[in-house]
Amino acid sequence: MNEILVLGATGSTGRRVTDLLRSSGHPVRPASRHGEVRFDWNDRGTWRPALAGADRMYVMAPDDLPVDPEFVAAAVEAGVRRVVLLSSGGIEVMGDERLMAAERVVRGSGVEWTILRPSWFDQNFDEGVMREAVLAGEVAVPLGEARQAFVDAGDIAAVAVAALVEDGHAGRSYEVTGPRALTFAEVVEIISRASGRTVRYLGSEADYLAVMTGFGLPEPDVRAEIEAFAALRAEGDAVPTDVVRQVTGRPPKSFEDFAADAIWG
Repeated sequence: MNEILVLGATGSTGRRVTDLLRSSGHPVRPASRHGEVRFDWNDRGTWRPALAGADRMYVMAPDDLPVDPEFVAAAVEAGVRRVVLLSSGGIEVMGDERLMAAERVVRGSGVEWTILRPSWFDQNFDEGVMREAVLAGEVAVPLGEARQAFVDAGDIAAVAVAALVEDGHAGRSYEVTGPRALTFAEVVEIISRASGRTVRYLGSEADYLAVMTGFGLPEPDVRAEIEAFAALRAEGDAVPTDVVRQVTGRPPKSFEDFAADAIWG
């Protein structure tokens, strides 16, 4: 029986995709740099062994790494006939050429494809890039009072699994969101209540510049990020979609429920 290759299988969505596939009895190959099957975007010697025997795959690339067109071509040559790509919402607005290029590669692969464009992950705050900020008591994001449709990684994984194992999702780009749009101030307040910690939101560009350069990031790089956030802010409040319910048959998880289940410590 052909297997489903899951790249980034130790990451926030990859390990959830792997768990969901296994629990529903689907043969899965979890691949990562340090996982059960070794895969490294920078080591082409790992590509074909990871692809061997797979006819479907879940693709994501770590931050700052592209989805290599030669890998996708190798996957198709090896027998992969369905690709589900983890992209991100708002990539045109933010000017994320890396992910725009990844989407073009997948669309042009010649096989069935589905693209997931999730909003901000809930898990950014408890296992991702903002965890340390939460634990330090200050979250800096220069989005002011703009609302974002935060989504749980488990819901993203559920949509991915449906696209991998069910028909009817080929050629679709799914904007995957949570049930409602929240400001970062509201999110931080929810986290404060759930964790028992005092966490402040710093939402101005000046705050963000001070915090990021204080961490040692080069000022030109931080200012470029601020410009991208400004473009996102100018788009106005995010509008939640009903993708999770439509694809999985159940409602998306609320941020309050995520925060109640998270481990803050």
